Amino acid sequence: MIYYITGGERSGKSSYAQKLAEELSDTPYYLATSRIWDKDFQKRVDRHVSDRDERWTTIEEEKKISTVIPEGAVVVIDCVTLWLTNYFVDTKYDVQKALKLATEEIEKLKSTKATLIIISNEIGMGIHSEHESGRKFTELQGWTNQRIAAMADKAILMVSGLPLALK
Repeated sequence: MIYYITGGERSGKSSYAQKLAEELSDTPYYLATSRIWDKDFQKRVDRHVSDRDERWTTIEEEKKISTVIPEGAVVVIDCVTLWLTNYFVDTKYDVQKALKLATEEIEKLKSTKATLIIISNEIGMGIHSEHESGRKFTELQGWTNQRIAAMADKAILMVSGLPLALK
């Protein structure tokens, strides 16, 4: 089963995903995809960690997320945006190369024998970036979100802390 949860920043995605995972398993996993870019980001990561209790096991993987998912587990993947950023930066901002690598990994996620709760962001609904790299990343994010939403069994859009079922 694959759940896809998307929405804007601070829309309640992580809280919703965490509650869902706790309903589905007594021992859920949290798969962190981010790199720690600065002190502010470290604070954000620390806040997410403090939101989870001893039932949770944390796995960290920046790109090859399909390789670390335990069979039969309930796994929250947080988040697609940070995961894509790793590909985007490592490919020197090459949208097509980053999209190819991400798509290959998404295909591998389909065959995992686990319940996945994948969190993403709808960054294309915000301000149009004045920077070329920002516009390119928005395209990459949008195309990737479409691929994940298409393969998901259930898709939820979070708005102001409220879940809206998309499928």
